[in-house]
Amino acid sequence: MSDTPQDPRRRHSAPVVDGPGKAASRAMLRAVGFSDEDFVKPQVGVASTWSMVTPCNSHIGELAEQAREGADAAGGKGVVFNTITISDGIANGTEGMKYSLVSREVIADSIETVAGCEGFDGLVAIGGCDKNMPGCLMGLARLDRPSVFVYGGTILPGEGHTDIVSVFEAMGAHSRGDLDLIELKQIEETAIPGPGSCGGMYTANSMASAIEALGMSLPGSSAQNAVSREKRDDCHAAGAAVLELLERDIKPSDIMTRRAFENAITVVIALGGSTNAVLHLIAMARTIGVDLSLADFTAIGRRVPVLADLRPSGHYMMSELVAIGGIQPLMKTLLDAGMLHGDCLTVTGRTLAENLADIASYPDDQQIIAPLSAPQKAESHLRILYGNLAPEGAVAKITGKEGTRFTGTARVFGSEEEAQARINDGSVVAGDVVVIRYEGPRGGPGMREMLTPTSAIMGRGLGSDVALITDGRFSGGSHGFVVGHVTPEAFDGGPLALVEDGDTITIDAESDLIEVHLSDEELMRRRAAWRQPEPRYTRGVLAKYARLVSSASTGAVTDQAE
Repeated sequence: MSDTPQDPRRRHSAPVVDGPGKAASRAMLRAVGFSDEDFVKPQVGVASTWSMVTPCNSHIGELAEQAREGADAAGGKGVVFNTITISDGIANGTEGMKYSLVSREVIADSIETVAGCEGFDGLVAIGGCDKNMPGCLMGLARLDRPSVFVYGGTILPGEGHTDIVSVFEAMGAHSRGDLDLIELKQIEETAIPGPGSCGGMYTANSMASAIEALGMSLPGSSAQNAVSREKRDDCHAAGAAVLELLERDIKPSDIMTRRAFENAITVVIALGGSTNAVLHLIAMARTIGVDLSLADFTAIGRRVPVLADLRPSGHYMMSELVAIGGIQPLMKTLLDAGMLHGDCLTVTGRTLAENLADIASYPDDQQIIAPLSAPQKAESHLRILYGNLAPEGAVAKITGKEGTRFTGTARVFGSEEEAQARINDGSVVAGDVVVIRYEGPRGGPGMREMLTPTSAIMGRGLGSDVALITDGRFSGGSHGFVVGHVTPEAFDGGPLALVEDGDTITIDAESDLIEVHLSDEELMRRRAAWRQPEPRYTRGVLAKYARLVSSASTGAVTDQAE
């Protein structure tokens, strides 16, 4: 082995397996299937998020094997390894949900750790739920080795055009008395028919679309059904694509540029995507060294309309968008209108414009994607709000279907559970602004999603009559008049900590304002009396996260904490 010629593509694996001094390394690898021929091939690590924890990831083991075979067929040596995943849909509304955003950091850490230790030359990462997708990208960005991300694919609709959000909203309808237990059980039993990520333009499909627009997935990867020949072929092609990237030495830092992130934001807005995309794209950008901020979402949002009629605020599901061509015809429309940067490099080795050159338009009779001349909303639904309640910014998803301005009376709660109980028992009424605080990255800790309370509000028929604001965040399935990511968070003494029951709060998504109607003097008086709560956790991963995590306005990352 000492005379093995150096292959420039084996920059990381050669020091691990070449030469007499690495006989022990080779011995270990022979036990997991390596042959003499394999030791001189570029090694491609395949990061699999397979798990029985959630349907989003239950099929990814098979997809990882397809990626490994693709790498092998192209002349590399594929090596599959696992990272974790959690299920927001299962954990929502419980203490366990505090681990959700934390898992993004653990996933990034684990991919960096395994690939850095084992000396993989390139990587494929396969994600199927909203935290493991940005977690995968952050791990790939830290390593900066030739890499391709693969989306695990979307789930099919349940019976009666239902999905997981249908179940959450049915729970709210049941608590109001509009749905009996048998009807609730029927929805529960049929809404999730098999593998795949949540079916609307929720966070998983939003992030998959953003990552394809960013250039880090093969064309079409974001809009394929989880259980399909197309998805298996996508994984096989991804394994092979890494070998071409190695040949040309194209790395994530060559692809994940400032202009590429602008493309990702543009596509998320046009699709009516999740508020979590704001958090994750900023985190991904910071990881690769790109300066991206809340202000960029405002600037791009002023010129990009919402075109998609997709859930949660719209009607259609991702599988229906898949059936008419996915997101590529939309991107071609945006490119032709000058809204995308066509010169950005992608994992195909070609530019975005080259990838889209031969893409056909949507069928004439489709109703899912509106034309630019008649958008669903003329400007972005993702609104970055400022004011005396959020001096460092807050993120709202305002489609306009519940209005663009709300003034109401504060109902203040110190946790999600407190708020949920009062929504369920009818204490929250029309005209209320539900304030859920101490749920931020540090205060929660973990910045829980508020899907359960927002779904309960919708299920009780209060979607247009009650607003909800929080230093936590929202599921991509949340809709209604909701504002999250309020910064500074309450635990750090942000103004949200000073709000009291009965205060008047205004949310204005036209002037991008969020304020409590109090004088500066009154806020100062309350601040002088405020004391920071004791941390909810002092040991374990949640305590460690709370000590390291940055503000939501900078992506809530743990490797570049403020």
